[in-house]
Amino acid sequence: MQKIYDLIVIGGGPGGISAIVEAKAQGLKDLLLIEKGDNHSQTIRKFYKENKRVDKDYKGQVVELKGNVTFKDGTKESTLDYFDSLLDNEEIDTAFNSEVESVEKVNDRFRVITTKSGYQGRNVVVAIGKMGKPNKPDYKIPPSIRQIVNFNLDKCSRNEKILVVGGGNSAAEYALELSKTNNVTLNYRRDKFTRLNDINEKLLLEANGQERLRLRLGTDITELENASGRVKVHFTDGYYTIYDRVIYAIGGTTPVDFLKKCGITLDENNQPIFDENYETEVPGLYLSGDIAVNSGGSIAIALNHSYKIINHILSKRQ
Repeated sequence: MQKIYDLIVIGGGPGGISAIVEAKAQGLKDLLLIEKGDNHSQTIRKFYKENKRVDKDYKGQVVELKGNVTFKDGTKESTLDYFDSLLDNEEIDTAFNSEVESVEKVNDRFRVITTKSGYQGRNVVVAIGKMGKPNKPDYKIPPSIRQIVNFNLDKCSRNEKILVVGGGNSAAEYALELSKTNNVTLNYRRDKFTRLNDINEKLLLEANGQERLRLRLGTDITELENASGRVKVHFTDGYYTIYDRVIYAIGGTTPVDFLKKCGITLDENNQPIFDENYETEVPGLYLSGDIAVNSGGSIAIALNHSYKIINHILSKRQ
């Protein structure tokens, strides 16, 4: 608590890293990045398979980068290497394996309390993203099968009969990757894909009906049951199928409880309230990245959020 940081950033993803780097580039000196994982970019490390494409833009949105952090399309590995290089600087303090418990503003300073320590800062950026808390279905998942109902690829093995649920690029890439060593069905509630990039859609349609991958479109799931240690999945069309494993890739949700711990005001839909500079109703407390957009955001959008936030912080110091 002795040191007072010009900026404390919560979250070590692209939005958080770019905020720290942008701040340094524009002259802020005492900077701290807090990340609950043991390294930066946890979403990319955990949810992206090896050599997965990492696009600058999202759903075809072309975003012109405005700040000092440059970024180009690449792979999981090249993206992590790039963000490694940005953080390899002794002038940026980092606190990994530190989960934030609360953020409180006292007079003109913020007190950020983590599981390991406490810090003081003049400004705070919350850049935690949404994927760390994946969406879950509305229907109940029986506790007895939760070990085989997953939200990433961590527990997958080989030669399983797997149902992947979702209609986005993550679901498509999960299905394509798993089909190399498993029998996979991809279920999407709509009768056609609307959110896939061209490459993933082409690969899925080419693989559909082949030995290890099929599409089940236009039907949703109504219920999951335990079928002797496997998952019995009931669909809206009246049919059911038994799988060894079910994997959901249906996006992430706004972490409401955490935002409340940070003192951030929410609207009637539990969405955070902020202005055109991404500043919340608490002066000096900002949001960046996916947490500040209604739908999925791009890395480029997160980088531009950081640029605007840092410029706003500097404008208030003049």
